[in-house]
Amino acid sequence: MPGTPAPSVGTWLRVSDPERRAGATPRVALAALFTGLLTAWLLFDGLGVNLLVCGAATAVGAGFAARVAGRRIRPWTAVWSLLALALLVVPAWWDAGWPALLAAGGALALASLALHGGRRWAGVLFALPGLLWQPVPAVRWAWTSVQGRRLPGRGRIVPVLKALAVAAVLLTVFGLLFASADAAMADLLGNLSPDLDLGRLPGRAVLFVLGTATALGFAHMAAGPRRWDRTVIRPGRERRRLEWALPLVALNLMFGVFAVIQAVVVLGGADAVLSNTGMSRSEYARQGFWQLSVITVLTLVVVAVAKRWAPRTTDVDHRLARILLGLLCLLALAVVASALGRMWFYVDASGLTRLRLWVLVVEVWLGVVFLLLIAAGLTRRAGWLPRVVVLSGMLTVAVYGLMGPDAIVAEQNVTRYEQALKTDPHGAAIDLRNVRRLSADAVSALERLPEPQRSCALQLIGQELEGESRPWYATNLAAARARGILAQRPPVDSRAVGRTACDRAGLAYEDL
Repeated sequence: MPGTPAPSVGTWLRVSDPERRAGATPRVALAALFTGLLTAWLLFDGLGVNLLVCGAATAVGAGFAARVAGRRIRPWTAVWSLLALALLVVPAWWDAGWPALLAAGGALALASLALHGGRRWAGVLFALPGLLWQPVPAVRWAWTSVQGRRLPGRGRIVPVLKALAVAAVLLTVFGLLFASADAAMADLLGNLSPDLDLGRLPGRAVLFVLGTATALGFAHMAAGPRRWDRTVIRPGRERRRLEWALPLVALNLMFGVFAVIQAVVVLGGADAVLSNTGMSRSEYARQGFWQLSVITVLTLVVVAVAKRWAPRTTDVDHRLARILLGLLCLLALAVVASALGRMWFYVDASGLTRLRLWVLVVEVWLGVVFLLLIAAGLTRRAGWLPRVVVLSGMLTVAVYGLMGPDAIVAEQNVTRYEQALKTDPHGAAIDLRNVRRLSADAVSALERLPEPQRSCALQLIGQELEGESRPWYATNLAAARARGILAQRPPVDSRAVGRTACDRAGLAYEDL
């Protein structure tokens, strides 16, 4: 309304509070404690199927809290929840650590978004890291809720628990004294007591606290989420048409010139690149890829800033903003295509690595974002844009993790080496410094290499798999498959292969 003062930061934080929050029932508290115990037991030895189990337990506790609050599942809630579940499958399927951590972080963010909801940019972006500020209020919420309830049978259960605690303390103290006094008693008590590694207790205690706090945090969100969509973001002050449009016109012209040059230079092939730049295709690709990637990200920033300060008083202003920003996004697609083309040239010349595959995936996603921005500019209502952009990003993370990056890197390098053997048997080489650092996901592809390349590539992976002994819940399908392959045909010992043989086998390229 005219004359209404702009809300302060404290005001919009208070407005985003839930209208009501259901209390934590004993079932919610017990589910959180159970999740904490599962976390302490399962996650100490590594990531694998255990992450999926702990995620399911956390979802059960949040479901109890949501049911008490009277919340219902909506379509977008189901979408975010199913995608979070797909992300948690990545550590159970593949062995590589980076995709597993990325998938776990994405699953936590999506679970927070599923419980908070959100349609606008503020609602979506503030909901993704929503778990970060939940644990302390959630523990306070659970304690006050359960403390104020009258539990059935409390008069009978509490004395029994106190008696068991006192008995445990007495047996521990006197048992240690008897064990130190008599060897036979020590042997008897050692056989009766569980085998506990006291050195692991602090780590398991930390995991128990983290697991319980995380479960309570999600239950706290489910019982009454913040309404981040109500966050008031004032539009930027309108700029004059010339002041705003002239920089964009100049930038569009520069992007257009770049697109024309790329069409002339790159589409002409390797010979055109060499004649116009004096560089090989690999050198040309490496020289400009990172700069083009930075330009892609900066263009998104320019679009966001220009949209905020664009003139919007008349229909002409709206139309001009759409045309200039849409043209900039369209030309940015040419930059994305050029960056992808350069990286493709580089991979074709030097092989694929983890980093090269990751930046290729990110660049493709940035291209999708520009397409979504263009589509939003062509429609009158673009309320779908924030959620679809996040959906595209999380789908990218899920696809990247589920496709097995290390397996793809190994497959591409092995296939490239096999093709080189057919054309030039004496000059063929594989970048062992790249492939031998991969995880167990790469074993199926590296197994096809001839000796001594095979043993040189599998030495480190075999030693890592042989040196670790994980329970079933902390391993993954790729590691189990790799152990089976290496058990049937183990790599030759490094002392038998020799450093010189591995050098001759193909340590030929530098990593990106």
